[in-house]
Amino acid sequence: MKKLIVVALAFASLGLAQNKKIVAPGMSAKLAQEIQASVPNVTILTGRGPEMAKEIVDADAVIGGIRPELFRTAKKLKWVHVSSAGVEKDLFPELIDSDVVVTNAKNIYGPQIADHAFAFLLALTRKLNQTIPKQGQEEWGGGREGMFELNGKTAVIIGIGGIGSQIAQRAHGFGMKVIGVDIRDMPPSVEISRVVPPDQLDSVIPLADVVFISAPHTAKTEGMMGAKEFELMKKGSYFIAVSRGKVYNTGGLVKALDEGRIAGAGLDVVDPEPLPKGHALWKFKNVVITPHTAGGSDNLATRNDALITENIRRFAAGRTLMNVVNKKEGF
Repeated sequence: MKKLIVVALAFASLGLAQNKKIVAPGMSAKLAQEIQASVPNVTILTGRGPEMAKEIVDADAVIGGIRPELFRTAKKLKWVHVSSAGVEKDLFPELIDSDVVVTNAKNIYGPQIADHAFAFLLALTRKLNQTIPKQGQEEWGGGREGMFELNGKTAVIIGIGGIGSQIAQRAHGFGMKVIGVDIRDMPPSVEISRVVPPDQLDSVIPLADVVFISAPHTAKTEGMMGAKEFELMKKGSYFIAVSRGKVYNTGGLVKALDEGRIAGAGLDVVDPEPLPKGHALWKFKNVVITPHTAGGSDNLATRNDALITENIRRFAAGRTLMNVVNKKEGF
């Protein structure tokens, strides 16, 4: 058990009241001290173990999410920050129905996951998934058959949030036409030619040379890329999934691959996860699978620290927080 670390500076002599108590089990003492130095009217408690559970009783905020049993003991809680982009595992009825504000880390994952999505697409369209393994066997191989140029092609991006908007930027940079699918009413932009609501998904799927799915997992989005949608995909198109495995129908994807309808798939997220040995998706040579690692980045910690620091500063000042989650919608 780690020793409880209380990071607080004595501002009493300056007449500044430390009136916001923030419990942050996963925060480093160094970051807590840095924040404390610039935001004098907060007390940040770091560490883990039973001591932290006791501190939550009268905490104003918790960084890193909270379990239902601890939430029930929290008498003053006003804000919970979830450290991931997806919040489906962190929301529960009591929290959803409360006045407690929930924020997440959605925008700090966008750049690297978008990079990963395009790594999938480029590996498949340039046949790197076939040529790279031959390198270890010292085989020249070769042939340009089946290579696919992105310029002038159409990308449909399901979910234009922190990740989807970054994918759109990259797709536009490759000369692709981008169509977005999102629950929010969003105007066209330089990167995105139009955005349609989810109930119009079936009308744009047949136009896609590649379908990216970056929507969060909610009750409404679960299985939204279903068996019917895979049947609607253009022959020779690609499917890329980088948000949550439950947002698409695995059986529908396997069927589309078996029938040769789609040219390939890149999957950082699957259902079930982890993908068990013997699963049908392992057998396809035109499927690239990574173990939910798209969020990795050398810049992640810096962006995460900046987000938390800014939100603590806003919280202390009574201002609107960044990345506020719509608890009813689940994103």
